Amino acid sequence: MLNLKPFLTAALLVTSLGTFAQDLQMPRNIEQAYAKGTRSADGRPGKNYWQNAADYNIKVSYNPDTRLLSGTVDITYTNNSPDTLKQILFKLYPNFYQKGAARARSIAPTDVTDGVQLSKLSINNQAEDLSKLRVDGTNLPVPVRIQPLAPKGKVNISIAYSYTLNEGSHNRTGQVNEEGAAFIAYFFPRVAVYDDIDGWNRIPYNGAQEFYNDFSNFHTEITVPKDFIVWATGDLVNAKEVLQKKYAKRLEQAGKKDAIIYVVDSTDLKQGNITAQQASNTWKFDAKNVVDFAFATSDHYLWQATSLVVDPKTKRRTRVDVAYNPQHKDFEEVASFGRKTVEAMSYTFPKWPFPYSHISVFDGLDQMEYPMMVNDNPLEDRADVIMLTDHEIFHTMFPFYMGTNETKYGWMDEGWATIGEWIVTPIIDPSIVDDYGVAPYGALAGTEIDLPISTLTTQQNGTTMFLNSYPKPALGYLYVKDLLGDKLFTKALHFYIEQWNGKHPQPYDFFNAMNTGSGRNLNWFWQRWFFEDGYPDLAIKDVKQQNGKYEVAVEAVGSKPVPVELFVTYADGSTEKIQRNVSVWEKGNRTVVLSFSAQKQAKKLELGGTYVPDSNKSNNVYNIAP
Repeated sequence: MLNLKPFLTAALLVTSLGTFAQDLQMPRNIEQAYAKGTRSADGRPGKNYWQNAADYNIKVSYNPDTRLLSGTVDITYTNNSPDTLKQILFKLYPNFYQKGAARARSIAPTDVTDGVQLSKLSINNQAEDLSKLRVDGTNLPVPVRIQPLAPKGKVNISIAYSYTLNEGSHNRTGQVNEEGAAFIAYFFPRVAVYDDIDGWNRIPYNGAQEFYNDFSNFHTEITVPKDFIVWATGDLVNAKEVLQKKYAKRLEQAGKKDAIIYVVDSTDLKQGNITAQQASNTWKFDAKNVVDFAFATSDHYLWQATSLVVDPKTKRRTRVDVAYNPQHKDFEEVASFGRKTVEAMSYTFPKWPFPYSHISVFDGLDQMEYPMMVNDNPLEDRADVIMLTDHEIFHTMFPFYMGTNETKYGWMDEGWATIGEWIVTPIIDPSIVDDYGVAPYGALAGTEIDLPISTLTTQQNGTTMFLNSYPKPALGYLYVKDLLGDKLFTKALHFYIEQWNGKHPQPYDFFNAMNTGSGRNLNWFWQRWFFEDGYPDLAIKDVKQQNGKYEVAVEAVGSKPVPVELFVTYADGSTEKIQRNVSVWEKGNRTVVLSFSAQKQAKKLELGGTYVPDSNKSNNVYNIAP
């Protein structure tokens, strides 16, 4: 069993709350960040915290017939680190499709390409000899030859490049399986993250883990043929140049009104003449302080839009766009689902004003998120459509607003989207019980494929990665929410968001911030749920009854702390639920006694609960003799 954990135990001072016993297992490289003062044990960025940044000016052309994307990227990169950088590491994500690339999943032979073709790369106007550069999969290290990049220094980078977009192996990006539609992500060379934990992020992209990028500013110009509309990260700044007047007006109105309107309807598609009628149009977008930029394009998609106030103090609105194939009827409600998701995120959970000006859902071939963009596939079941829509939109907060490292810590990304899905889905449709992943975890917990959540995502695959990225962390978040109560949990979560949005928090920043924000030492739970092996298994150990008073001893057979939900069925068929949150296991006790009084005879006692996985349910039922 692979479980590489060079952990040490550190005693750290939480200044705002006195001394917390910091009993969380901590790797040496994380300890060093605290020692250097870049991170703080109270959950705040340390006094010496830093992160690098970049401004991107991207100009690309996309040819839907040949799928060739070509253009230039000009980057102003700022080194805020205390280190002198003698090289700059670039990420070339399209090299996932390059011949010979290491891939965690197969692709169609027809999609194997020569990867990203560089025709120019210069640093501070000094052209690099491209023949001497050694591309290593999706990594391209380039030495800074003339003068290393000093702390607080800036460097200007200019790149010209091209590559062919994949056609039949849609992995988070690519042509939709029809001509005239594509979702295009990870399409430009970018500077890799250089941080206080690992230095350069040298982990190659192999199609399995997700991404880790710096917060940057983007000005992007995308040239496509006439009749193709572009949806993208950022704000469209030249709508009146690329759209005919009435469509630009509809888009403007959608940003001001609550109603769902068609910016482009089926009649418009038949008539054509939607975009400016010239051979090609250049769509211009600006996006500030985001970790990535993606776009989608089509010449035959419907376009619905609506908006809502997400911040009652400022009256700021967010527009929700949905672009879809008219044949996919399931997308007709997605604008409504998206709107309700943004509303729930802003006012219910996490109860934080939606941070961006718009979110666009595109009818593609995947289930993947990007800043202000979602690439979703069509689905037959309405409940699945709702769950997919709110899950992907919820990612706007985690990882994008919070800047987490998805590559190493998938649970800081997918776990939040999963609890978000569980909470938001029944708000959209109360008839749906969304328990995604709970049953599989209960069935597989404690088996040899079940590793601790803290295991790096790069050390996992398949079912193990699924369990540790989705249901297990989501359950952990949910149990802390129940333990603290909605008000205190929201306070703690907001403290974490306030401290780390626009930065790069890692797991201990989250744990410490929640401790500080709540004023509670939750390390006992973080340790047992996120770091240790084990499985959830509750059992009814003993039942005593006298004069209508019942005492039910519930035993924790497994070591994972879960809530206790006891369902009482009475002789007349009526039921009652008695529940306790996970704090009943805080002291390490193996048994808890639930007491209740009843005016009528109980017939059956049963442990359960939608979000209480149990690896052995045979000991969950106790039948009471009449």
